[in-house]
Amino acid sequence: MENTKLRARIIRMRNKVGTFWPLVISQLSMFVVFFVAVFAYMHIEGWDFWDSCYMVVITLSTVGFQEVHPMSTQGRILTTVLILTGVGNFAFILGAFSQMLVEGKFFKAFGRRRVLKSIAKLRGHSIVCGYGRIGRVVAEEIMHEGGSVVVIEQDIESVKLLDEQGILHLCGDATSDQVLEEANIRHASNLIAALELDSANVYVVLSARQFNPDLHIVARAGAESHISKLQHAGADKVLLPHRIGGLRMAQSVLRPTVTSFVELTQRGGGMDIQMEELLINSDSELTGKALMDSGIRARFNLIVIAVKDSEGNMHFNPASDFVIKAGHTLIVVGSTDNLAAFQSVL
Repeated sequence: MENTKLRARIIRMRNKVGTFWPLVISQLSMFVVFFVAVFAYMHIEGWDFWDSCYMVVITLSTVGFQEVHPMSTQGRILTTVLILTGVGNFAFILGAFSQMLVEGKFFKAFGRRRVLKSIAKLRGHSIVCGYGRIGRVVAEEIMHEGGSVVVIEQDIESVKLLDEQGILHLCGDATSDQVLEEANIRHASNLIAALELDSANVYVVLSARQFNPDLHIVARAGAESHISKLQHAGADKVLLPHRIGGLRMAQSVLRPTVTSFVELTQRGGGMDIQMEELLINSDSELTGKALMDSGIRARFNLIVIAVKDSEGNMHFNPASDFVIKAGHTLIVVGSTDNLAAFQSVL
């Protein structure tokens, strides 16, 4: 039982140290050889601690200084063994360090530590699991809006692309609890599960919900039968990319003008017009005012097309006497400059 616990501790330590494990082992081995030799000199030759330390140092360093005191045969045998073990340890340390330099592990390890420190400082960021066709678009859109993103991806080619683009990312399995913790999930606001396999997305959603009960989770599903599973796992929203794409194409045929207008409100639509949802804070100057008295249309030239109240009910095309309250979310359409000016009074 004790051996099993010790082995488990060693494995956890090795996983924590990672790339530097060979160097740690070699340094620990050198530490043991040093102090064993010191106490061996004290016992065999009867020297004091400092004379024994000095003898061990000049022996391991192979500087060729004269012996501290005349030695017995047992002392010379000890010195011979010490030289052999010391040189072997130095060769192992040099080999491990050279291998890390040649393979680039040394700089990768420090680069990973810098990334982890940067991620640990984030608050209210979004975690994108999977950098495929969907995850890539999600990450780009969030960053375009000024949000912070951490991408989790294990495909080597995708990781190289993330490196080139300078996007904060972790190379690992998103279903791993350790990787999710490294992504600072406890302080994240959103998580997008965009992995290829629905089973993997279910596992990610389950783990993420346990780490952060307040996390807003959006998951990708490949089949309608999997939607309920992802929702039960804790996803706030489950989307079918192929269905969304099909509906968009159908609407382009059935209602081309409406579809064109929606495209105009998105990035790259070709006009300075955007649809945005804005939350009314308790200290906003609009709280308690009717729409007709708010000045939203007169001052900011914005159109309120819907209001979602604090209970989640949607009020489309609200009347002019509709009273704005704290916690309401306004869905408005207008230019980006007018939207930015309007946000200052919320």
